[in-house]
Amino acid sequence: MIPKETINKIFEAARVEEVVGDFITLKKRGVNLLGLCPFHGEKTPSFTVSPVKGIYKCFGCGKAGNSVNFIMDHLQLTYPEALKWLAKKYSIEVVEKEITPEEKEKQTERDSMLIVMQYAQRYFSENMHTTDEGKSIGLGYFVERGLSNNIIEKFQLGYSSQERRAFTEAAVKAGYQPKYLASTGMSILSNNHVEGTEITVKDVFDRYAGRVMFPIQDDGGRVVAFGGRTLSSDKKVAKYINSPETDIYNKSKILYGLWLGKKSIQQTDLCYLVEGYMDVIAMHQAGIENVVASSGTSLTIEQIKSIHRFTKNIVVLYDGDEAGQKASNRAIPLLLEEGMNVKLLMFPDNDDPDSFSRKVTIEEFKNYLEKNVQDFLLFKAKKLNVETKNDPIKRAGVIKDIVESIALIPDNIIRSIYVKDCANVMEIEESILQMEVNKIRRKAGSKGNTGTSAQDQSQTFNENKNVFTEDLTQEKEEKEILKFDNEEKELLRIMITHGNVLINIDAEDSENEDHSLEIAVAEYILFELWRDEIVFENPIHQTVLDEYISELANQRLPDLQHFSNSQNPLISTFVINHIHSNHELSVRWKSFGVLVSTEVSNIKKGTQHLLFSLKEKKLNQYILEKQDLLKTSADEETQGILRDILHLTTLKSRVNKLLGRIVIK
Repeated sequence: MIPKETINKIFEAARVEEVVGDFITLKKRGVNLLGLCPFHGEKTPSFTVSPVKGIYKCFGCGKAGNSVNFIMDHLQLTYPEALKWLAKKYSIEVVEKEITPEEKEKQTERDSMLIVMQYAQRYFSENMHTTDEGKSIGLGYFVERGLSNNIIEKFQLGYSSQERRAFTEAAVKAGYQPKYLASTGMSILSNNHVEGTEITVKDVFDRYAGRVMFPIQDDGGRVVAFGGRTLSSDKKVAKYINSPETDIYNKSKILYGLWLGKKSIQQTDLCYLVEGYMDVIAMHQAGIENVVASSGTSLTIEQIKSIHRFTKNIVVLYDGDEAGQKASNRAIPLLLEEGMNVKLLMFPDNDDPDSFSRKVTIEEFKNYLEKNVQDFLLFKAKKLNVETKNDPIKRAGVIKDIVESIALIPDNIIRSIYVKDCANVMEIEESILQMEVNKIRRKAGSKGNTGTSAQDQSQTFNENKNVFTEDLTQEKEEKEILKFDNEEKELLRIMITHGNVLINIDAEDSENEDHSLEIAVAEYILFELWRDEIVFENPIHQTVLDEYISELANQRLPDLQHFSNSQNPLISTFVINHIHSNHELSVRWKSFGVLVSTEVSNIKKGTQHLLFSLKEKKLNQYILEKQDLLKTSADEETQGILRDILHLTTLKSRVNKLLGRIVIK
């Protein structure tokens, strides 16, 4: 358990704009900050951060919370893990009780896998710096490639011994279970292991024997995978081996170098995209940190979105050979489609960033990057225009290729500028180019709306018939819950924001004599709900209510901050969405010179109205349930049900009278 005092220190230190700003670029918008939401794909910013309130909210997907919630959601951590992550970031000491063997046993597999990866990184680094083999082969390789000690340490580089079981046996000896060595992909399960039996050290062996090691980190700086490069000249041996997909590593989402480069990407508003690990490291060695690589895979939409959170400007630095050009041709359409501003830089003599950086000085390398960056589409248009100058058929194909690239750009203004510039380069009328672009975009837009054949539709309906019926049932249940949403939300809002306000109510003593009683609003609401045995229909609302009752039972009056900082994301999200954003009417109209009485001055009347309205809806629900029961009941049960309906209807009429409603039948 983390002490309450420590948790308070973490919340005070972890300003939401700083925490969120580590993962997305935020721009000032009035008193708030705005950026691209990291939780869903969007091209127009709708993710708002309020430094004053200490919260964030996305108006696109509805995600909301505080700094701890953000780390929990973004890095997929538990509440205690997120607190520890932030404590480490802000150098706050966390003193916990010692973990018992029982608690160790309860640790999730994901936690155990991350711990194994931390150990692996330390092991490979120490192995490279402390063993003769590591120093002569592993460290010798990196030094030969021109890397400084600072860069080697910065990227936590290491070496895996040629002995096929060295890492596995060391890890097991250090207390790490063989099953987690296998699940992380650090060790390989042998064919001799019998499926369904416990994995032992004899069943696993090293994946990365005789390789230099590149740790791969996620957005939060945690090692989740490795890349291992062989130093053997044997062409039958794979040059690179990367970690397999695991519960902690999704290679389509991770960008190598993003953790170390994101601050520089934000500051420069530019990202360099390269192919390999050494390309990233070489550019850091040259003092250029705003660089990432796609970790040995083709660039994916998820990776592009990760870059887009920090900048929309990207320079592709793929190798100058044929493979590099093919890689860039695959990546650039995806970048254009995601609204990125794409530029291209090719190195001479089939060099890559790593090899070229070792041929020139740091200053010459930086100058080359600055002077040789070209706009991708214009570069492509000029190059292909020259190559097809005297071949009309090839020229037509090139123009079609350019048009397809332009059509991918989502921004109308940018797209029209490219049409004009490329028309000049290709020596073709702008209107013709624009017409072809529009044709492609219309075709692409209609693809999502084109119907399938009647036979396919019938088959799909039959296959999903049960699911469709279940959805209708669920939708009906959700509508029933929504009937009570307004009253439940408003009662919770009043309890949280004005729960300690005192009001006078009429009460009876044991001798049925009337008295005026002073009571807090929260106590009054809770008493009324308890007296009529009312439970909130919306489970989220009931969760918040239960938390409120629990705090009162412990002699604490929970306030807005308590709920905003709740470790339960359901509670904090609800409060941020429905309490923080609900301002008093007087605040909104004050600037217009309209005087409106404050909510507190009418708190009693407003609270009673909400309670009566909720009760009226509950009574109506009970009456409908009884009426449904009447349709299927036996004759001997009918009279009793009718009496119940009459009683409930009478109560409903009284409540409506208190609400000032006239019910006309």
